[in-house]
Amino acid sequence: MQGRRILLVIGGGIAAYKSLDLIRRLRDRGASVRCILTAGAQHFITPLAASALSGQRTHTDLFDREDEADIGHIKLARDADVIVVAPATANLMSKMATGGADDLASTVLLATTLPILVAPAMNVRMWQHPATRRNLATLRADGVHVAGPNDGAMAEAEFGPGRMAEPTEIADAVERVLAAAADRHESGARGGVLSGLRVLVTSGPTHEPIDPVRYIANRSSGRQGHAIAAAAAAAGAEVTLVSGPVSLPDPPGVRTIHVESAREMLAAVEAALPADIAIFAAAVADWRSATEAGQKLKKDGNAPPPLQLALNPDILATIAHRAEGRPPLVVGFAAETENVVEHARQKLARKGCDLIVANDVSPGTGVMGGERNSVQLVTSANVETWPTMTKEQVAGKLVARLGEIAKGRGRA
Repeated sequence: MQGRRILLVIGGGIAAYKSLDLIRRLRDRGASVRCILTAGAQHFITPLAASALSGQRTHTDLFDREDEADIGHIKLARDADVIVVAPATANLMSKMATGGADDLASTVLLATTLPILVAPAMNVRMWQHPATRRNLATLRADGVHVAGPNDGAMAEAEFGPGRMAEPTEIADAVERVLAAAADRHESGARGGVLSGLRVLVTSGPTHEPIDPVRYIANRSSGRQGHAIAAAAAAAGAEVTLVSGPVSLPDPPGVRTIHVESAREMLAAVEAALPADIAIFAAAVADWRSATEAGQKLKKDGNAPPPLQLALNPDILATIAHRAEGRPPLVVGFAAETENVVEHARQKLARKGCDLIVANDVSPGTGVMGGERNSVQLVTSANVETWPTMTKEQVAGKLVARLGEIAKGRGRA
């Protein structure tokens, strides 16, 4: 982070006091920090405190006569390497999601093309409110990075998600965002293997609700799909990741869309098209409950209620068989427990994709949910067996191979 310039937007919440520590943590790592305080933030901390810790003037007013003589809000929006919003209050997130620009902070955030990292902080009920969830989904879809929030005690004597991430956690997230931006710049400068291509990746499991409490799922962690998305972005691609429920952070530099069910994932995938390469690494549930109970199913001492299943949409086959708008290169995954290559070949023909990445997910392999993977690349012409590697290494090698295929086809 040495020599990097960070614009820190401090929102109006009690967690603003942590932002003073964040300034110190960022400067300890070699960054320079310039601050914007919203009107709300100034009820909790002072511009003088922020300036004393940052060593630079703190900005507060959109209509500052001195700053706006040379359109200061535009300069602030450009004169940094990354913008960090901490705490990102519900109000600030709403403005960002809807394009509001009624003060200096929101105007700068609307005018910038820089990477943005938000650290949400609010009451647990505000965090869980559908409006906040919609705003968060919009920000993530717009490419905004998110750190936290954590579970913990609230100022209102409540407990739950909504507590701002700790300053060291936010500083670590800033490091990741800056590193991803540097990787993209370097890949573009040297013509990364996927430079200029649009890549769509699915990852993680899906959750198919039975009732408001229970659901059908699998053990997928999303680690392999997320690693592929990150590797594709590092290779210069414009990447959209459609992720099921996982505990992993969004890959930096990747537009991430969060979904729950298979039907939601298919809708998100179709909305994300067109793409040059589509990689379907998600472990999508084959079936869902035919009906979702409106209330929790209760034990009544009798036999359990029958669970009738309905077939989920086949996302890979749906996209691979599109008459119009089919990505030129469609890659599927086959998680098998026996006859891996044989089943992968059958899936390749049945689904209509160009390549299958097959792996053995038998319990003894530790692949499902683990950190390592052993894969075989199956095409209509041959089978290529790779040694056991970390999932990040598999992702890098797969992206390199897809770059070769795209180049051999004269790009996509």
